[in-house]
Amino acid sequence: MTKHTGEYIAAFLFGFFAYCLFEIALRGRTHWTMGLLGGISLALLYSMEHRLDAPRTVRALLGALFVTAAEFTVGVFDNLIMGWQVWDYSDRPFNLLGQICPLFTVVWFVLCLFGLHFCKLLRRQYQPRSD
Repeated sequence: MTKHTGEYIAAFLFGFFAYCLFEIALRGRTHWTMGLLGGISLALLYSMEHRLDAPRTVRALLGALFVTAAEFTVGVFDNLIMGWQVWDYSDRPFNLLGQICPLFTVVWFVLCLFGLHFCKLLRRQYQPRSD
C-alpha cells in the first residue's frame, strides 16, 4: 500500500455515501452503481487536488467532464443494456441517448467545486503536523 491509500479510501467512501444521500434527498431513490460512480469521482477529484496545479475552476471542469463521460458509460450499461432504468434524460434538451445532457454537466461542475473543497480539507487532515 502506498502512503496515500487511506486518503483515497476515505475520499471514495465519502463520495460513495454522499452521492447516494444526495440522490435520495433529490429523487427519493438511488442505485448502487451511482454510489460507485460517486466514490470513483471523488477519488479522482482527490487525486487532482493532490497532484494537479491548476485553478479550482479548471479542476472542477475536468471533474465535471469526467463525471459526464462516466455517467454516459454507466448509463449505457445500466439503462440501455441492463434495462435497470436508473435515470432517463430523454426529456432534457440536447441529451445523448437519454444518458447525459448539458444541464447535468453543469450540476456536476457545481458538485465538483464542493467536492474539491472537501478534498482540500481531507488532504489537510492527512498532512503531517509539525508540533
